[in-house]
Amino acid sequence: QVQLVESGGGLVQAGGSLRLSCVVSGFALDYFAIGWFRQAPGKEREGVACRVNSDGRTYYSDSVKGRFTISRDVVKNVVYLEMSNLKPEDTAVYYCATPRLFYSDYGYWLQHFDDRDYWGQGTQVTVSS
Repeated sequence: QVQLVESGGGLVQAGGSLRLSCVVSGFALDYFAIGWFRQAPGKEREGVACRVNSDGRTYYSDSVKGRFTISRDVVKNVVYLEMSNLKPEDTAVYYCATPRLFYSDYGYWLQHFDDRDYWGQGTQVTVSS
């Protein structure tokens, strides 16, 4: 059974940094990609960053490009989201997810994810001004 467990959220001041972790388990083979998504109160869930497992290619939303970095620790099977220069508008519940299906373009998946993909339970990030 596929499991994704996020951690590392918390309260931080604007301009600060946080590192989120996503522990991945239950895959018989390497997964296609891992993505980070977020949902702010009253807003739809949106893609933030994803990393393709086969070649390490990464994709970012315009709102976080240059501030967030997605990476993977192969040994620990953990995917990280390093967040810096945080802004109050980054406040949201952050989820990691992996797609059920193969995509030829994971940048497309980041924007058009499926609720039936595999999701973690989320971790809250709050940025105070």
